[in-house]
Amino acid sequence: MNKTLPQTRSRLLAVALTSLVALTALSACTPLLLGGAAVTSAIVVSDRRTTGAQLEDQAIELKAGNRIKDEVGSRARALVTSYNRRVLLTGEVSNERDKALIGEIVSRVENVAAVQNELEITNSPSLRERAADTVVTGRVKAAFIDVNQIPASAFKVTTERGTVYLMGRVTQREADYATQVARNTQGVRRVVRVLEIISEEELARMAPAATPAPAPAQ
Repeated sequence: MNKTLPQTRSRLLAVALTSLVALTALSACTPLLLGGAAVTSAIVVSDRRTTGAQLEDQAIELKAGNRIKDEVGSRARALVTSYNRRVLLTGEVSNERDKALIGEIVSRVENVAAVQNELEITNSPSLRERAADTVVTGRVKAAFIDVNQIPASAFKVTTERGTVYLMGRVTQREADYATQVARNTQGVRRVVRVLEIISEEELARMAPAATPAPAPAQ
């Protein structure tokens, strides 16, 4: 069996999903659902966070988004991305006061361990610009799959105005390699790392134990 087939299929899936999302952003705000249950299960299994941490991250993003909407309203476009309780804020605000306020709102959400506030004081991007960012995100994910030196599932990738944000629990070796790959990807202006660095020993402990081979029949 050709060992490159799973890698090629994964890359094609990443590119296809990115293209569909980008087209959706340009044409209409229609939700996209492709094999949700199967995809979610695969992500949970390959994710380096505990299942509890993944659920907490989802709750953090939901609660933070709702509280920002309640207190700031339409004055900002703030996107909340949580990974292992570390929150990244991206998007746009009209002034420093709202930027600081949003950071404070998110820091008070239950289970938030840290907040990196990357909100920019500028006008919101157009739908075409947002679609371009979505394409860049897909290219970076596909590049991770292509190099086959780092586990793409260990990284969460977010792009805003050509700036790629990398999140995840990774070793220094993986962080440096992923940064180099992302910087060399078409459309990337700069790379910002919002990573939790773990040791090689801790990574080895995360690896699933090998299943012993069955004893030969007597």
